[in-house]
Amino acid sequence: MLGDTFVTVVAGVYLLSLFVVAYYVDRRAAAGRSIIKSGTVYALSLAVYATSWTYYGGVGQAATSGLGFLPIYIGPTLMFALGWAVIRKIIRISKRHRITSLADFISARYGSSTTLGALVTVLTVVGLLPFIALQLKTVSNSCEIIRLHPRVPTKYELAHVSFVQDTGLYLTFLLAAFAIWFGTRRLDASERHEGMVATIAMESVLKLIIFLIAGAYVVFGVFGGFGDLFELAEATPRTAAMLTAGGNGGSYGTWVWLILLSMLAVILLPRQWQVTFVENTDERHLLRAMWLFPLYLLVINLFVLPIALGGLLRFGSHSAVDPDTFLLAIPLSAGSDLVTLLVFVGGLSTATGMIIVETVALSTMISNYLVLPLLLRTRSRERADLTPTILGVRRAAIIVIMVASYVYFRTFGSGLPLVSFGLLSFAAVAQFAPAVLGGLFWRYGTRHGALAGLSAGFAVWVYTLLLPTFDKAGWLPGALTDQGLFEQDWLRPQALFGLSGMDEISHAMFWSMFVNVGLYVAVSLAERPSAAVLADAAVFVDALDDTTGTRRWYGRVTVGDLRILAERFLGPAGTARAFTEHGVPPNRDSEADPELVQHVETLMAGAVGPACARFVIASVTREDPMPAETIKEILDEASQVAALEERHRLARELHDSVSQALFSMNLHTRALELAVQRSDWERKDAVAPTLSELRALTQSALSEMRALIFQLRPGTLHEEGLSAAVKRHVATVAAREGIAIEVDAPPDRLPLAERPEQDLFRIVQEAVHNSIKHASPSRITVRLREEDTALTVEVGDDGVGFDPGAPHPGHLGLDGMRERAERLGGRLDIASSAGGSTVRAVIPGCLHPPEPGRDDVGTAALE
Repeated sequence: MLGDTFVTVVAGVYLLSLFVVAYYVDRRAAAGRSIIKSGTVYALSLAVYATSWTYYGGVGQAATSGLGFLPIYIGPTLMFALGWAVIRKIIRISKRHRITSLADFISARYGSSTTLGALVTVLTVVGLLPFIALQLKTVSNSCEIIRLHPRVPTKYELAHVSFVQDTGLYLTFLLAAFAIWFGTRRLDASERHEGMVATIAMESVLKLIIFLIAGAYVVFGVFGGFGDLFELAEATPRTAAMLTAGGNGGSYGTWVWLILLSMLAVILLPRQWQVTFVENTDERHLLRAMWLFPLYLLVINLFVLPIALGGLLRFGSHSAVDPDTFLLAIPLSAGSDLVTLLVFVGGLSTATGMIIVETVALSTMISNYLVLPLLLRTRSRERADLTPTILGVRRAAIIVIMVASYVYFRTFGSGLPLVSFGLLSFAAVAQFAPAVLGGLFWRYGTRHGALAGLSAGFAVWVYTLLLPTFDKAGWLPGALTDQGLFEQDWLRPQALFGLSGMDEISHAMFWSMFVNVGLYVAVSLAERPSAAVLADAAVFVDALDDTTGTRRWYGRVTVGDLRILAERFLGPAGTARAFTEHGVPPNRDSEADPELVQHVETLMAGAVGPACARFVIASVTREDPMPAETIKEILDEASQVAALEERHRLARELHDSVSQALFSMNLHTRALELAVQRSDWERKDAVAPTLSELRALTQSALSEMRALIFQLRPGTLHEEGLSAAVKRHVATVAAREGIAIEVDAPPDRLPLAERPEQDLFRIVQEAVHNSIKHASPSRITVRLREEDTALTVEVGDDGVGFDPGAPHPGHLGLDGMRERAERLGGRLDIASSAGGSTVRAVIPGCLHPPEPGRDDVGTAALE
């Protein structure tokens, strides 16, 4: 049944089906009937993470290290289950600023630096060549195995296939053509490819089904079920060791580093960035991906260990058959042509999906940061449409990447296990983690810090991981790995500075992260960032605060000049659509408002990257100095942030010092009071009242101190939200004052930004305090009511009342409450009579609007 011609036809039909699916989905999307706007499709597209490494290499890794294949899948599971806040933040930023690649993100975070974007691009391409080579190796090996059917080729034969006979060479160019068709047919400001996403989701289902079929065939067809397979495995020392966690799976340190690597790789690999952030059509889809993607990884790995055991039992522990080919070799040796053909198609599917997405993402980065900046500097005065040039550059980049990956595979990696290729690339993209995570959560990270950290970390990666592969292939003079650079033992790549006893990945990650993080932090702290730098940083650090905006242009440019510029990158149709959406005046000589300039820059950023977009906008915009009002706003924001941080620091110090001392004093006073009462001391009746008074004073001071700490930094407010903080506060007040206080508030956390949350809490706090102190009530009611995006806070009592129009001493706090309400854009209403008083604050627009269809539980979890 199997033969070169038949398998070639089957592969051709399969690849043609991908064209048909992508074309159909793109046509529906153009007609406004997208079929990928689904959480399930989004989660399945994330499964492009399961490449040939999972499909073939996972079995090979399990055959050599037992359970050591698991960390690569534990990491992504932890990232989506626990690190969803990071993912959601990047999705929010990417949507807001039209960020379409990892290079875009890092460049935009650090001042739209073209230099930084170019560095990220070069490092990514170099780091990902081994991973693409991995896919080409599996395609080449599987084609060679089919060609030699029914004989199972040895590992040596697979590593020494001639160029003429290597089907992988021809498939390299065929897959390059597929990637070009899928990803570079047109230039889109959103850089979304619905047809590509649909085919990736379809391939994810296909490879899962085929892998399960193959696994079931090995377990129940070749062997007599799980019981028979594991009984045979336990009878052989080599396979019995694979069934225990302490077998060949590596040390605990190795597991920790591999889990960390895979956690970072699942979001930092270019293909994962593309499907996770760029292709995301709805932030709510993350809710389903949080459990469906980890479930997918669990299911696809169910048969990995059984297949590895089956291969070792069938071919022997020291067989010449490559363990990476067990999935294909077992059904082939058992005479099942159908299962062999299915496995071949599934392997082709895994390689095709990864190569298409990866090369499309890399080609976008290359055009935006390596080629376009040069073109813009040399042809900045030309007004020709650059769309064909950009697409041409991306197509050429795809071909170059594919050819370079094939050359790497044939030159350096034909005899290496698949896991070596994958871990090499995982360690490379992990070098971007300090710049990305630091940029998300640390506003003082700077461009120079990111440049220094990335450069040093990647240099260590090259020296400790990449060069040893060249050395093993005989491409470097001398035994670099064994003797070290210049024959200096302390410069051995895999025992740098004498640090030995670690596996090569753990060793490389330790040193690369040490210098990367160290230089990023040290260089950033050595600089004094300007207000503009801090403003750019705030866009990323405070991305989940909907009040965070983007840097506005303060310059002058006509609508006509801006339209001409936009047409060079977006095309006439895209430009017309963008200007129509903004409601641009028909007069081309009129001055474009800052919002239009920002709108055009954001759209162009999606097509050519933030750095190039900023450059070309600046080339036609005569930018004016930033207005004094804006500078004042930035300085006010900075001072408020500093004040908040100082309040938190002071609260911690008061709690750790004064509060603890008062508590200790209260305990000692109480102990002394009890001792005096129980003694026979003749003067105890005179001393006991004094001790009681001292204890009461200490208890009162402790209560006041705790109230002060709560005012400086109410922990419940910060951690659980306004409703929980109000309930806890009034419960404490009610117990202390002996007054009934009821709270009517939503059970879930209200979607408030930090500043409105604090101001509204202070209003409730002050209103309750005033009521108790001046109205002598028997009952107080606190209500929090949501009305669309508005929030009403109401505090009422049944006290004696007062005249709201009369002048009041400052201690009543009415002016402070009114000032807080007005600062939030609302109003404070006060009604009072002899039967009671009501203080009502109405704050419109302070609640983030709930997204339609959002699951309540999911919303609470994400918030």
